[in-house]
Amino acid sequence: MKYSIAVIPGDGIGPEVTTQAKKALDAVAETYGHVFLYKETQLGACAIEKTGDPLPAETIEICKNADAILFGAIGEIKYDNDPSLKIRPEQGLLRLRNELELFCNITPIKTYPKLIKNAPLKKEIIAEIDIAIYRELSAGIYFGDKEVSKDKKSAFDVCSYTVEEISRVTHLAFKAAQERNKKVTLVDKANVLETSRLWRKTVAKIGKKYKDVALDFMLVDNAAMQIVLHPKQFDVILSENLFGDIISDVACVIGGSIGILASSSIGEKNALFEPIHGSFPKAKGKDIVNPLASILSAAMLLEYLGLHDEADAIQRAVEKSLELGITTQDLKGKNQYAASTAKVGDFIADYIANQEDSNLNFTNIHMGQSTII
Repeated sequence: MKYSIAVIPGDGIGPEVTTQAKKALDAVAETYGHVFLYKETQLGACAIEKTGDPLPAETIEICKNADAILFGAIGEIKYDNDPSLKIRPEQGLLRLRNELELFCNITPIKTYPKLIKNAPLKKEIIAEIDIAIYRELSAGIYFGDKEVSKDKKSAFDVCSYTVEEISRVTHLAFKAAQERNKKVTLVDKANVLETSRLWRKTVAKIGKKYKDVALDFMLVDNAAMQIVLHPKQFDVILSENLFGDIISDVACVIGGSIGILASSSIGEKNALFEPIHGSFPKAKGKDIVNPLASILSAAMLLEYLGLHDEADAIQRAVEKSLELGITTQDLKGKNQYAASTAKVGDFIADYIANQEDSNLNFTNIHMGQSTII
């Protein structure tokens, strides 16, 4: 099969991790007989520097015409350090989500046995965790009216939701739960916010249509605590934009590293896949960053395209790299050997292309041998 993939490397470490994800996709293409046609374009600080716009019109057009979008990271230090700048990299990503009507963000939270020691939580709390966070992505406070008073001493941000905006992401969450452990937990602040009360009313009504799925409600402050104390109670977490953003970051401690968390942003016609980590400008160009989140994002991209065996091959390659310790420094002890960003990508590609070879030979990657003997 032939697929068109828009590639947006973005800022900071984005280009480096995206390169490794493409290695995995190329190995999949060769092994399973597919053709991936990449169309690279710009978004964020790099786009501002080149065009003055964080989201050039060309990028929108390329993304709309692609079967899927692979995205790296966004942000640069100079924009973070100067909040007075009116044109900012993040505006480009928010606009792209709006242009493509990407209304649902999905972040899988999974524990890998070899990484449990890296997590700050007790082993018995986080072992065998498998959670999916469904976050509404195109409405809420991030997209509401914003204003600063003339004297600069007050400001406001409007949070607004419609039943339609709530319903479409809710149906996706319930359908996902039907294929998992049949439980949805709505995270909100219904004791204070009118928007949260609308969420509860709407989700409760929809939940009656999914009789095989249990529905639970939890206030966001309690949910943040429960994810740390008792994460096994969750299956699918459903939330509005702001709360979902925060909950996803809290949940990243379960996996032992933010460097392994992938995500997808889904709409009716388009889908974008990205790691949840930031652009990490200080590590740019040093070949030390963890590419696994980007590689796992590529696996989610394949799932979206219906290529389930191919996605599973990437998942197994990642698990094997962790099992053998072929990982970057963030997942290693102080005195352990760390592979470079590129070497991890090479190993993943090698595993996909040579899945039936002896596992004993995979450690050759440490010696610079990217071909399995």
